[in-house]
Amino acid sequence: MSAEDRLKELGLTLPDVPTPVATYVSFKQVGDMVYLSGQGPKRADGTYPTGKVGTDVTVEQAYEHARQTGLGLLAAMKKAVGSLDKVEVVKLLGMVNAAPDFSDHPKVINGCSDLFVAVLGDRGRHARSAVGMGSLPNRMTVEIEVIVKVHP
Repeated sequence: MSAEDRLKELGLTLPDVPTPVATYVSFKQVGDMVYLSGQGPKRADGTYPTGKVGTDVTVEQAYEHARQTGLGLLAAMKKAVGSLDKVEVVKLLGMVNAAPDFSDHPKVINGCSDLFVAVLGDRGRHARSAVGMGSLPNRMTVEIEVIVKVHP
C-alpha cells in the first residue's frame, strides 16, 4: 500500500508547506539526503498551540501537537521529492517547550514518530532525540526537524 493510500485510510490530509519567515528554506537536498527545517503544529488559521508542556499543556495534548507537526513534515517531504514512497526517515529531533520539571519528552514526540510509522511503515522508523527547551518560537509547544533519505 502506498503512503498516499495510508494517509487516506487514516483520514488524514497533508497541509500546505509553510513559507519560511526568515532567511532559510523549508528543506535542502544534498545527494540522496533531505534536511527538513524545524516545524511546529501550525493550525489552518496560521496560529500555533502555545504554552509549557507539563503546566499549561498536557502530555496528551502535546502528543497531538507533535502529530500535527508530523503532517507538516510529511508535506515538506512530499514537496521535496515528489512522493512519500521515496522517503525513509533517518533522524528526528523533537523539541518540547517544557516546564522545568517535565520529564516525558519522549511521550510527546511519539505523536510524530507514531504517525511516520503509520504512514511510511518501516521507512518511517528512525533514530531520534526528544529534548526539552526553555522556549520555542511563537511560544509553540513542540518543534520537530527531520533528516530523510531519498530512494529511487
